[in-house]
Amino acid sequence: MTPPTDHSSFTRNAAPRRQAAGWLLADLGLIIAFAATGRSTHESGLAILGILSTAGPFLAACLLTWVVLRAWRSPAVPWPTGVLVWLGTAVGGLAIRALLGGGMAVSFLVVAVVVLGAVLVLPRTVASLVLRQRGTSR
Repeated sequence: MTPPTDHSSFTRNAAPRRQAAGWLLADLGLIIAFAATGRSTHESGLAILGILSTAGPFLAACLLTWVVLRAWRSPAVPWPTGVLVWLGTAVGGLAIRALLGGGMAVSFLVVAVVVLGAVLVLPRTVASLVLRQRGTSR
């Protein structure tokens, strides 16, 4: 006869894991959307492989930043998680892009840093404000 299994630690940790996975998937999706939008704007085409080749360095940098920061511990907070994920993704992605021989025009650098900042920090800021407002309205 097997002893009863205690699932309480699993269920207790399931919601935070789902929340972290949701934030990571949102970050990756927004980076892909950034790449697709840029390619569309510059008439580079919207082939999946083209989008992934543009987004790839930033996706890799984002994943690495998540691991280094252990961002899953507080994925929704704008500071420090959001800001550090943004900076790691932007700087790391641009560095990887440069190492791979990708274009590094100043205008691209500025747009990449600003847009990635907006898409990686702004959703966390809005979520924090909404949660804070919900907490004060009760």
